[in-house]
Amino acid sequence: MSKKEIKFMITAFRDGFQSVYGARVLSKDFMPAVEAFVNAGVKYFESGGGATFQSAFFYNNENAFDVMDSFRKTVGPDVDLQTLARGVNVVGLESQPREMIKLHADLFKKHGVTTIRNFDALNDVNNLIYSGKCIKEAGLKHQVCVTMMALPPECKGAHDSEFYAKVLKQIMDNVEYDSVCFKDASGTTTPQVVYDTVKEARKLLGSDIRIQVHSHETAGIGALQYKAAIEAGADYIDLSLAPVSGGTCQTDLIVMWHALRGTDYYFDIDIDKIRDAEEVFKDCMKDYFLPPESRTVEPMIPFAPMPGGALTANTQMMRDINVMNRFPEVIKAMTEVVEKGGFGTSVTPVSQFYFQQAFNNVMQGNWKKIADGYGKMVLGYFGKTPTTPDAEIVKIASEQLGLQPTTELAMDIDDKNPKKGRKAAEQALKDAGIDDLSDENVFIAAACKEKGIQFLKGEAKLGIRKNVEESAKATSNEVTITIGGSSYGIKIENGKAIVDGVSYDYSIKDGISQTTSTPTQATSSGAATPVTAGLPGTVVKIVSPVGTQVSDGTTILIVEAMKMEVEIKSSVSGSVKEIKVKPGDSIVAGQELAIVG
Repeated sequence: MSKKEIKFMITAFRDGFQSVYGARVLSKDFMPAVEAFVNAGVKYFESGGGATFQSAFFYNNENAFDVMDSFRKTVGPDVDLQTLARGVNVVGLESQPREMIKLHADLFKKHGVTTIRNFDALNDVNNLIYSGKCIKEAGLKHQVCVTMMALPPECKGAHDSEFYAKVLKQIMDNVEYDSVCFKDASGTTTPQVVYDTVKEARKLLGSDIRIQVHSHETAGIGALQYKAAIEAGADYIDLSLAPVSGGTCQTDLIVMWHALRGTDYYFDIDIDKIRDAEEVFKDCMKDYFLPPESRTVEPMIPFAPMPGGALTANTQMMRDINVMNRFPEVIKAMTEVVEKGGFGTSVTPVSQFYFQQAFNNVMQGNWKKIADGYGKMVLGYFGKTPTTPDAEIVKIASEQLGLQPTTELAMDIDDKNPKKGRKAAEQALKDAGIDDLSDENVFIAAACKEKGIQFLKGEAKLGIRKNVEESAKATSNEVTITIGGSSYGIKIENGKAIVDGVSYDYSIKDGISQTTSTPTQATSSGAATPVTAGLPGTVVKIVSPVGTQVSDGTTILIVEAMKMEVEIKSSVSGSVKEIKVKPGDSIVAGQELAIVG
């Protein structure tokens, strides 16, 4: 038997960054590594899309379209550049109407992409039909996905080889595509299920359609999954490169090369050139903070499937808001959230819905606060879940969100929504004083909303985490402050300031805030009511500025917490006397944000 060449896509510069750094990496820092791997013979890269599109604006203060152009310029005209799209969400924070789905495909073609991998976390094929059509009409290759994961041992619902074969048959009957990917973002599907699934897919697809498999090493079985897929007939696998390989990311190319030695399968690479290029890559990334959880195999993951890309993005955000100590509780709460939510695959955006709901359950009590995305999912606003969600959770979600369950197509709902689409995005740009209504700016406003517009206005903040020099690190978490002859001992612990044994929320900002020098007094004793933060997060938008007349339930401002936009509302009627924060400020739970009197 002659040996079979196995081909691969390098994910390091999209999923690698997303899975290790939460996609917070500047393009100027990594492009030399891209060039090194092109020179080493790599011809197929994942270059963008997914959460990296948003992160360029949210954390890197870069335009994602400029990064795409730079990537194409670096690799030249012949390398296959692939991006990731989420069905009807494309690369947005939420589902999009048809005109934005089409604009996504057209713009990505314009900015150098050749292939788009397209998936739906619910495996609802209805969400892949139109998006796939737009990808093909734009002149791009469409790689359609079946999304996979393993369920915790005690759970039963959908995710087996028979279910995946059923989804594939629906795709074959309804979707235009060039190749098929089986995508396991949590890296939990057992190797036997991978083998059985790919074996059946090869029978259904015949020998001419490419089968590609994507997984992660988060649960420690990525290489085993890939070996099973190859033996079952897969043509391509997704691999990454050190320092963003293994752990929460894909198996390293060199590791998989080693795993195939002595078998009937091989990679057509010069391993020494790859090793040299990895050293270039490591040098490019040496200043970036490497989250320790991104480098480990997590035995808990098969019981609470969390994708590598979502895991580190969420832990980075939990560090930002000083609640990382609650992370084990949140992961433990995932199982119930997945089971009661209808077993959608734990991949963006559903993995984020799961994490947000688990986070809320831990921080605010079980089902006391339904995350917007999770609630809309169980109510049917993003499509049909693999199994029926728990009836009691559907009832709670309906009550809290004020929405009724639906079976209407997500695109049909969005097409009728006046707050979505080109017209709404153009108006948002005009309202922000932005005159350039280019296709790119319109798409940024539609996909990234307020934070995208902040970037376009030049108000974005850099959120990169780089290593701190030892000399710059604090030597103690205890200080004594003397004011007016009185001394106060303060200990900083678990995100709190402890003074005389009493724990307080606190925040520190550079400079002198105007509100601290000229505070607005309440109009009468007892008339001022503070508006406080229920969760830590980042201020996105001031909805009701000083002087606005508000009533009980009026939204004062919007805060982003764990990728959720949370409305902070007044509990009384009156006038907004003071706003104590501005867009971009980080806040802690319990912090006073505004005064109504």
